[in-house]
Amino acid sequence: MGPTGRVPAPAEAGAASRRRGAAGISVWLDGLSRQRLAGGRLAALARQSRIAGVTSDPAFLARSLTGGGPYYTGQLGDLAERGVPAERALKALAVHDIRWACDILRPVHEATAGVDGLVSVTLDPRLAHDAEATLAEARALWRAVDRRNAMLGIPATAAGLTALSACLAEGINVNATLVLSAARHRQAADAYAEGLERARAAGRHLASLASVASFPVSRIDTAVDALLDREGTLEARAVRGAVAVAAARHVHEQYERMLDEPRWHALAARGARPQRLLWTATAVPDAGASGLLPTRYAAPLLTRGTVTAVTEETLEALEALEALEAADAPEAPAGPAGADTFTAARRLLGHLQWFGIDHGELALRLETEALKELNDAWHQLLDRVTLALDQGPSAGATG
Repeated sequence: MGPTGRVPAPAEAGAASRRRGAAGISVWLDGLSRQRLAGGRLAALARQSRIAGVTSDPAFLARSLTGGGPYYTGQLGDLAERGVPAERALKALAVHDIRWACDILRPVHEATAGVDGLVSVTLDPRLAHDAEATLAEARALWRAVDRRNAMLGIPATAAGLTALSACLAEGINVNATLVLSAARHRQAADAYAEGLERARAAGRHLASLASVASFPVSRIDTAVDALLDREGTLEARAVRGAVAVAAARHVHEQYERMLDEPRWHALAARGARPQRLLWTATAVPDAGASGLLPTRYAAPLLTRGTVTAVTEETLEALEALEALEAADAPEAPAGPAGADTFTAARRLLGHLQWFGIDHGELALRLETEALKELNDAWHQLLDRVTLALDQGPSAGATG
């Protein structure tokens, strides 16, 4: 439901998506589930051009499996009957869904010459600090999925970025996840450039490779606002809720500058595409209870050349907002963020030191916390698959 209290009509949603597309803005759906695949929802959203890609992670897959009902029964029963171990069974479930989603989004991939129509799924997060194991897992999953529009999510740790470059060198599309600061983004961008250079040396066509760097927006405000609340001053309250978007814009400013660097120009001349920024975690936590607009993070970051991942609820709210804005200014183009926007973002981030907050240290802490959450979700997922397999061939998804 949108900010006006109503769900946008299909015609309005379609107009909003076409407006975004014309402005070079991509919106991907945050969350791949078999319910959406089997029920036709993902296909409908893609057919209506409301979304141009999909992202998923272990936590969402765990929720999907728990509420999957009959959608997983047949495959789980078959895996149980054949005595497939939980780890292999989990991979089989994931590969099935990834291939299905890739096939649904293949027309988008073809129509955009490979820019969109991508399905990004996170690798086993337990490997985040092991470059060789991450690369081996990426190779195996890439071969199993066997779809050019698949994309593998690799946390942007030091080891992860080493694996990311190696994946690109071998022709594997990658998503550098958990990019929480400009410093980490710089490292991810350098790893991307290195991977492209290695791919070119191996004789690969650079235009066939796709990559994004994912910035989980709301994580920043959740952490910073808690620190500001402890401060309790009027100055702290004035900054509250504004740091996440400012941090994202600071990364975006760096991204724009890097596109003007000689190293990138050399790669672009050989057909390489930019490693676009992907804004994730754009849903507003407890939006209803807090009274905040569900578009609080998604709307201000809709910018040319970037991708925004949204839940279906945020998508509907965003479309309703865009329909209202289009009615007021039907010819207004959506362009890149301006210098004034970037300057204001840098100024606000500079104020954090007044409250004893070091953005770099905070980003490292958030990365550690996010990896722990992903690891916990992965173990919960394995537990659920194990339980379903133990129940035997007649078992359905656990719930």
